[in-house]
Amino acid sequence: MIKIYINPSFNDVLKSISDNRLLLTDNKILIQSVNSIINNVKKYGDEALKNYTRKYDHVNIDNFLVTEKEFNKSEKNISKDLKKSIKISYYNIKKFHKKQKKKELIIETSKDVFCWIKNVPIDKIGLYIPGGNAPLLSTVLMLGIPGKLSGCKNIILCTPPNNNGEVHPSILYTAKFLGINRIYKVGGAQAIAAMAYGTKSIPSVYKIFGPGNSYVTKAKQIITQKTNVSIDVPAGPSEVVIIADNIADPDYVVHDLLSQLEHDPKSFAIIITTNKIDWVKMVKINIEQKYLSLKEKKNILNKSIKNSKIIILPSLNDCFNLSNHIAPEHLIINCNDDLYWSNKVINAGSVFLGNYSPVSAGDYATGTNHVLPTNGFAKSYSGVSLNSFLKNITFQKLSKNGLKNLSYCINSLSSEEGLFAHKNSVNIRIKE
Repeated sequence: MIKIYINPSFNDVLKSISDNRLLLTDNKILIQSVNSIINNVKKYGDEALKNYTRKYDHVNIDNFLVTEKEFNKSEKNISKDLKKSIKISYYNIKKFHKKQKKKELIIETSKDVFCWIKNVPIDKIGLYIPGGNAPLLSTVLMLGIPGKLSGCKNIILCTPPNNNGEVHPSILYTAKFLGINRIYKVGGAQAIAAMAYGTKSIPSVYKIFGPGNSYVTKAKQIITQKTNVSIDVPAGPSEVVIIADNIADPDYVVHDLLSQLEHDPKSFAIIITTNKIDWVKMVKINIEQKYLSLKEKKNILNKSIKNSKIIILPSLNDCFNLSNHIAPEHLIINCNDDLYWSNKVINAGSVFLGNYSPVSAGDYATGTNHVLPTNGFAKSYSGVSLNSFLKNITFQKLSKNGLKNLSYCINSLSSEEGLFAHKNSVNIRIKE
C-alpha cells in the first residue's frame, strides 16, 4: 500500500519518481511497439488500422467514420441531467477561453517601421479522446471549445470503439453539440499515426491534441520527430501533488488522492505535509479503507496506490521546493495562506487552492483546461489554452525613409556575419 517517508532525501524521492516516469516513456519494448505501429499505419493505412482495431479493441470495423444515424442514436441515449451538465461546463470553459483572445497591436519600432503579430488558427487539427477506462466527454469539451473559438476550419476526432464497434454516446453527443461531425472509430498509437500521415479514410492534420496512455503519449512524441506534425503537450497518466498543513481536512485529502489514482494503473499521487505522524497515519488508514469502496476501480487503484507516497517535511518551504522539482500535472495547495504560497509555485500544470478546490472541479466545470503536461514536462510546457490552436505570423512594413534609417544598422550587422547579399538588398533600395 501507500508508503510514508519522514524527512527523506530530496534526491531519493525525485529518483523514485523519475524512475517511475521513465518506465512510462523510455521503456524499450514500448518504443519498439509504438514505432512498429506507426510504420505499419504509414505503409498500409486503413488495413493496418483494421488489424490493430481487431487486436486491441476486439472488434471488426469496416467504416471508421461515425454516421449521422449513430449521432442521432447517441442523442436519444443521453439523459436530460447530463445534457444540462454539459451545457454548464460548456459555458464556463467557453467564457474562460474566450477571454484569452489577444488584440492585434501594430507597433512602430522605429520611424516609419511598423511591426505586428497576427494570430492565425491552425487549419487542420486532430483531437484524440481516450475511451478505455472511461468515456472522457469532458476532454471533448476541453479541446473542442478552444478549437472552435480559435477558428480552426478542419477538426477531426479519433476515439476507440467499444466491443460493439460503437463510440460511447456521451462522446458523440458532446462532439455534435460543439459542431464536430467528423469522428473516427480508431484509438491508441494507431490513431495518432493515422492523423499524422493520413489514410484513405482519415485525413492528415497539422497538430494533434489529447491525452492518452503510455502508447498514445509515446506515439505523439515520436510523430513530432518523424514528421512536421506538432502536438499539444506530452499528456500521459494523471498525477497530483497535495501540499497539506494543519487546516487540511484529511477526508478531503484522501478523496482528492483517489480521484486521480482511479484514472490509470500508472497514475500517482503524492501528499507532502508538515503535519505530525498521527495525521499521516489517519490519512493512510482512510485511503486503505475508502479505496475498497471503489469496487469498479479496484484493479486500477491496487496498482496506482503503490506508485504513491506520503512525505513529511519540516516546513512548507521544503514542501514547495520538492513540489517544484516534481513539476506535477495537478497541484493542490491545502494550507494556511494558500494565496501567499501559490506565489512559490514555479512548476505545475494547474493549481488548486484551499479546502474547496478539488481537481475534479477543474477537470469538469470551472472553465480552466484539464489537458495538462505530465511526467515533469510542466517545467517547460503549459496546459492547453486558446493559444494552443493558433500560430503567430509576424508582419512588417517599412517606408523608404524607414529602411534608410535602419540601413546603417543592417549594413554593419550583415557585414560582420559575412552576409553581403543581405546588405546589398537594402542598399539597392535606398540608392534609387
